[in-house]
Amino acid sequence: MKTALTIAGSDCSGGAGIQADIKTMSALGVYGMSVIVSVVAENTSRVISIEDVSPKMIADQLDAIFEDIEVDAVKVGMLTSPMCMVTVANKLKQYSPKHIVVDPVMYATGGSPLMQEDAIDIFISEIIPLATMLTPNIPEAERIVGKKIVTVEDMKNAAAEIQKLGAKTVLIKGGHYDGDALDILFDRENYHTYIHKRINSKNTHGTGCTLSSAIASYLALGLSPEAAVKNAKEYITGAIESGLNIGKGHGPTHHFHKFYSGN
Repeated sequence: MKTALTIAGSDCSGGAGIQADIKTMSALGVYGMSVIVSVVAENTSRVISIEDVSPKMIADQLDAIFEDIEVDAVKVGMLTSPMCMVTVANKLKQYSPKHIVVDPVMYATGGSPLMQEDAIDIFISEIIPLATMLTPNIPEAERIVGKKIVTVEDMKNAAAEIQKLGAKTVLIKGGHYDGDALDILFDRENYHTYIHKRINSKNTHGTGCTLSSAIASYLALGLSPEAAVKNAKEYITGAIESGLNIGKGHGPTHHFHKFYSGN
């Protein structure tokens, strides 16, 4: 069985972070593993507090996985602090997994900041160059390149600019773009466009985590980056369409929608 490792924060409400990643990997037939870097007290409406795991414990978790189990793909999610980022970067350089999908989790679905402001420069210099694929949404891409993104051409230019920072491929997610949901993948040579009809749903908690872990799962299964994104987009679209009415805010997507319904 192919394996995938998620390095991210824990969402106690189950819709995002480590919990969403493990559910996604399981739904797609990949053996999921986790390294928890932060414990987040959050629900569908708000983030209450964040407590980081010590760098030693992060490093020990990574050693525990890589010394024993072959890792086919890694998904990197929320990294809040510079120390956490440096620890993760050093270990990924040490073990050199084939596929590293990086989701630059800067803000929660409800808008709460999840990455410390003083960590963003470290993220750009230490984490982005390790990425097989970087998956920022438009606000995250704007923060990385320091420019507003308004048009499709802006999305393409941002993807190319971010790729020059070291990421092998860049997927700009267009969930914040007006009209249909439009994502653009840049693979150093070509732009690939993915368009899906926008789904009118408030149950979108953890969509970025779910998409990036789905991409990592499909890369682990041997798909090309272009095909991995295509399949992951189809998966997340179904998960949003089947979103669960749980909680008072942005409810979770339905990670196991292929297997059963039960809103």
